[in-house]
Amino acid sequence: MGESRKEIQRTRMWRYFLDAATEVIEEEGIDHFTIRKIADKAGFTSSTAYNYFKDLSHLKFFAAMRFMSDYLEELPAYLEKGNNTVEKWLYSWECFCKHSFAQPKIYSVIFMDNLGSIPEELLEHYYQIYQNDLIGLPDEVKDIIMEHNFAKRSALFIEPAVEEKFMEEDDIEMISDMTLLIWKGMMNTIINKRRNYTQEEAMQMTLYYVYESVMKVIKPEKRDEIKVSYTKIDT
Repeated sequence: MGESRKEIQRTRMWRYFLDAATEVIEEEGIDHFTIRKIADKAGFTSSTAYNYFKDLSHLKFFAAMRFMSDYLEELPAYLEKGNNTVEKWLYSWECFCKHSFAQPKIYSVIFMDNLGSIPEELLEHYYQIYQNDLIGLPDEVKDIIMEHNFAKRSALFIEPAVEEKFMEEDDIEMISDMTLLIWKGMMNTIINKRRNYTQEEAMQMTLYYVYESVMKVIKPEKRDEIKVSYTKIDT
């Protein structure tokens, strides 16, 4: 059954505001993100914008998603470098750190900011309304945001490492949670300027702690098979 005229109009308006929000981020940065600027750019009033988004943070969240495309385009090349699940997982972290520390405020909006509700519920709500055109992004991005729980995705990714005899099943959840918390801790440090790390230093420090954490759960007899390593840098 085709969409009703009302549904088509609603989706079109969603895209107007999302396109305008993306332009505001590109031109002024995410720090200068206001509903009035977005509404003006879209050619509507602020109150109209609120008819389509419950909260400004929701609009910011979906607009920020559009800035993940560079990371997603580069990720397959990083994964190809790995010869086993653990190496592929470490390389995926390297790609994620490279892009997230290049745009910390964008990635913070997606993975750290308070959205007023848990991301899964937020995504489900908007997906029910705009399911034919969620945010104008490729399917790979939709897959990522609809499975928003980063640690859960990470756990699913490294699950084959159990079959490959690198680690025990009991370690999967712990290592996926721990590595996410390491990244969040460094991201919070950078954004709040608690330490004067460069983008490269933040990336290297995070990868070092991620690597050390995972090596703690790798079975001793399998450690030599992991050819990827990251060292601590002097800061």
